[in-house]
Amino acid sequence: MRKLVVALLVLVVLAVVLDRVAVAGVQREIAKQVQASADLDTPPTVQVKGVPFLTQAIGGRYEEIAIDIGDIQREGIRLSDVQATLYGVEAQLMDLVQNAAGTKIVAERVTGTVTISEDTLNSRAPRGIKIEGGGGNGTVRVSGEVTAFGNQVPVTADMKIEVKDGVLRLTPAKVTIAGGFTVPNAERLITFTVPVQGLPLDLKIDEVRSAPGGGLAIDATATDVPLSR
Repeated sequence: MRKLVVALLVLVVLAVVLDRVAVAGVQREIAKQVQASADLDTPPTVQVKGVPFLTQAIGGRYEEIAIDIGDIQREGIRLSDVQATLYGVEAQLMDLVQNAAGTKIVAERVTGTVTISEDTLNSRAPRGIKIEGGGGNGTVRVSGEVTAFGNQVPVTADMKIEVKDGVLRLTPAKVTIAGGFTVPNAERLITFTVPVQGLPLDLKIDEVRSAPGGGLAIDATATDVPLSR
């Protein structure tokens, strides 16, 4: 009886070790695929969710995979803390082992988040205008000075955010001008754009909101995403 118990314990340990070795290998291969398809300088951090892993690997389907890409540059814009989650990923284990480079890996659905820092927003804002923080109701508050009739006029504004073709357009919903000045077309002097294009994993912007730590947080999604190109 004791020998049987020992044998079972050994089998359990071997199964756990095999499970962890297999998941490490698959995570490494998926990281390579994502790095190549998204043209990243370094491979992302990949974590296959779900235990045990081997039951997913044998079926060739992984229900949830977390991807941490970190910071990237796109169109001259720094995108921070790029995170994605892949759902319903189809990839046969033997194909990954025998021919990883030629294996077709597809995710049914991808969700992602991207942060644009205040520093990045300030680099795109008109001269003299700086981001103050969230203005409420999904807006961003800015303040600074604009030039009107040769004078520097203090101004604050709550900026609404619109998205079109991967470009964020920030336009003032409310402008407050100090000193009783009337500035013609004050909105035009404050409006600016931030391109957010070429997101990894074919992600498309769904929603933009104020980020807790400042700047903007972007929620994005995609469907039927191939991880290999």
